[in-house]
Amino acid sequence: MDNRAEVREFLTSRRAKITPQQAGMPDIGSRRVPGLRRGEVAALARVSVEYYAKVERGALGGVSASVLDAIARALQLDDAERAHLFNLARAADGSGASMRQRRRTGRRWTPRPSLTWVLDTIAAPAIVRNGRMDLLATNHSGRAMHTAVYASATDAPPNFARFTFLDPDARDFYPRWEVAADTCVAILRTEAGRDPHDKDLHDLVGELSTRSSDFRRRWSSHDVRLHGAGSKLFHHPVVGELDLSYESVDMITDPGLTLTIYAAEPGSPTAHALDLLASWWATEIAETAATTANPNPTDDIPHHRIPTS
Repeated sequence: MDNRAEVREFLTSRRAKITPQQAGMPDIGSRRVPGLRRGEVAALARVSVEYYAKVERGALGGVSASVLDAIARALQLDDAERAHLFNLARAADGSGASMRQRRRTGRRWTPRPSLTWVLDTIAAPAIVRNGRMDLLATNHSGRAMHTAVYASATDAPPNFARFTFLDPDARDFYPRWEVAADTCVAILRTEAGRDPHDKDLHDLVGELSTRSSDFRRRWSSHDVRLHGAGSKLFHHPVVGELDLSYESVDMITDPGLTLTIYAAEPGSPTAHALDLLASWWATEIAETAATTANPNPTDDIPHHRIPTS
């Protein structure tokens, strides 16, 4: 990606979001564009207008951490946006080059046996993904929960972004689709700042930009986020609504990968639905294994059958 263009568009979009009132500055004169003027940002950051204009045009290489901090404060960036600005600066001056190899987790990555064992000890749905939103590993509950995502994949691994924007079933799976779509793009934009040389990510963004106007609009907003904890609403075709909390952690052994574990409030309808989901998936696995061992073309494996207990 063009780093100078990324810097320019990111800083311009952040400046447009801050009003003079929010910045504690007088609103003087008419404004051709929304938000702060460059000169106002420069004053807040205590740098010259010429210097800030140069930075906003994309010349971020060599800018000191103290100036980046000052710009971040002037633009009232949140933690994710501040981290993104520093990532863009590292890419601009080349200091991010050493990160590229350690962050590379390609499509051929497969989980270690020990990781599979750990995942299988977790009763709640658990998944492993990379910054491109490839779904790389799950436990049994995670696989059962994401049947729709796996069904939409034309090649391995499944990808949450492709599913969200290219598969009509995503709007059923995510009842709050707009929120899910915003989050998905913000994660991809954040990853693009961390690893601007990831060709697979470039290809994915190009594909989605070509095929989805919803994606293009969100990508152009330059929103980023840190996806650590929160709640999500899903609708599973078998057990119905799942209102789940989640916690995500970066995997130290595999930089660039994230482990996410979902959980339901104890005793809630979602907790009961997860029990039904586990029972249904166990039945699916057993019947698939039986059919494989004793193939009979007249027997069909039942799908989407809700267990009664």
